[in-house]
Amino acid sequence: MDLGLKDKVIVVTGGAKGIGQGIVNVLAREGALPVVVGRNEADNLKAVEQVAQAGGKAFHITAELTRPEECERAARSVLDHFSDVYGLVNNAGVNDGVGLEKGNYEAFMASLHKNLVHYYLMAHYLLPALKKSKGAIVNIGSKTAETGQGNTSAYAASNGGRNALTREWAVELLKYGIRVNAVIVAECWTPLYEKWIATLPNPKEKLQSIVANIPLEQRMTTAEEIANAVAFLLSNVSSHTTGQLIHVDGGYVHLDRALANT
Repeated sequence: MDLGLKDKVIVVTGGAKGIGQGIVNVLAREGALPVVVGRNEADNLKAVEQVAQAGGKAFHITAELTRPEECERAARSVLDHFSDVYGLVNNAGVNDGVGLEKGNYEAFMASLHKNLVHYYLMAHYLLPALKKSKGAIVNIGSKTAETGQGNTSAYAASNGGRNALTREWAVELLKYGIRVNAVIVAECWTPLYEKWIATLPNPKEKLQSIVANIPLEQRMTTAEEIANAVAFLLSNVSSHTTGQLIHVDGGYVHLDRALANT
């Protein structure tokens, strides 16, 4: 299916690794022009080169999105380089384990800047271009907003905020024809996830226990599966879909996990 994304400029924050890189790769295969925005220039360049090797085009901007002024600079740079911007994928963030019992004000606020504030700022600064193109926004969220996880208050709060902003922006931007949706991630295999598993006691057994509780096929979601949903929501193929939280998780959040063992 042709998603109609050819030559459309789409900004992807945190697009150099993991889920973000998967999104960039899928968008490039669809003929879009993804712009990777991330803090590490070497990682950004590697992601762009991977796209080029596959026959696509991608661009990059190095920015530390935890700093509000860097969000504005990144958005201005995009607008300076491209006459039209069609889409924004807010993806950058990290489950940083700032809990209630062991956390503190400074760590909590820093985590909100890592995981939520730049979602608002990037949309705010790119909004004039999105109005012009009648484009689309996709926010990447996490199950933690709905299920909790333990010892990750700031990340859970950020993801609750991402969900709320998705619905709020969908309402506010109706008059401009801008659609806003979210893709909610549960257990997705990425280098960061692999690194986290490795820090746990008996990591192999822990991973097996997680996978066993994913109802559909007892396997992890792939970054490409998340990316496919993102591409669909950005495209006009989903032209009457807005304000939705789409769970791409093999039924992990909403299906009875006992089903995984039947």
